[in-house]
Amino acid sequence: MAAHRKPRQRPHTGSAARTAATLAFAGAATAAVLPGSAHAEPQPTPTRIKAAVDRLYHDAEVATEQYNGAKEEATAAAKSLNALRDEAARRTERLNASRDALGSLAAAEYRTGGLDPAVQLALSSDPDQYLQRASYVERAADRQAAEVSNVQRQVTEIAQLRTEAKDELAALTARRADLKKHRTTVRARLADAQKLLDTLSPAERAEFERADAARAAARADRSAPRLGTAQAPNARAAEAVAFAYGALGKPYVWGATGPSSFDCSGLTQAAWRSAGVSLPRTTYTQINAGRHIPRSELVPGDLVFFYSGVSHVGLYIGDGQMIHAPHPGAPVRIAPIDNMPFAGATRVA
Repeated sequence: MAAHRKPRQRPHTGSAARTAATLAFAGAATAAVLPGSAHAEPQPTPTRIKAAVDRLYHDAEVATEQYNGAKEEATAAAKSLNALRDEAARRTERLNASRDALGSLAAAEYRTGGLDPAVQLALSSDPDQYLQRASYVERAADRQAAEVSNVQRQVTEIAQLRTEAKDELAALTARRADLKKHRTTVRARLADAQKLLDTLSPAERAEFERADAARAAARADRSAPRLGTAQAPNARAAEAVAFAYGALGKPYVWGATGPSSFDCSGLTQAAWRSAGVSLPRTTYTQINAGRHIPRSELVPGDLVFFYSGVSHVGLYIGDGQMIHAPHPGAPVRIAPIDNMPFAGATRVA
């Protein structure tokens, strides 16, 4: 009886391989956009690939903001650790000086204080001189007791400083581990996005980029005639808005805060820094850096936030428009605030 053999499957080549790769990346990383299935599906269109890429860029931005937060915390922990170590070193020097002084007192006592005071009085040939000396010795003993107490206090304080330094070192180690994890996530999402884009043919890729640039230019053109009518409420807000306009066209780079490139929260932080206002580093801390306002009350200079995890931010410029740093490959640009799920707004000043 002949053995049943499973027919050999022919490997994918050409466009079939491109389809398989695209579906694999889209199904693994963006199931909500391109749901996977057990059977073959038609090759995704450039539009569907764009949707999958956008999802990967959003995931990368979430990880970028987490990276920014971990970096800020690591910087603060390192600064605190260095300050604690410096203070411990200074106090150790003072402790050594106190110990030296205590040692001098102890040596003096050893040289003069071997006999009981009553015996010293009995043997003294000059009782008045002895009594004066005894008064001095008593004061010296009080000073020695104070020095002993001072040394003990300093030892306790230095031990506490070293404990705090140990805790800060543990916090710094944890933040650095977070940095590594979030950096890995960002790079993986961006790499997946690039692999999806690479499935497009050169002609499709060029059309894809032209269409994206054309949409951005059309939004800016529609906004330009009306933007002059929206006035910033104060000089600081006007300065922040002016900075954002000056950043138009500069590239998005994750983790960047300017001046030549930005991520989304890096742009808003730099814009308000130019106006003399210090904002925290991340979207999820910037949203609490001012007064929360409803969408209906937005004025130029307000920060506008997007997505349920508050993972994206832009600077409102009026007439339903913002300036923001979108994602890799898309420079700082003007866009409508209804392009993304609105999460809230904050007035900084």
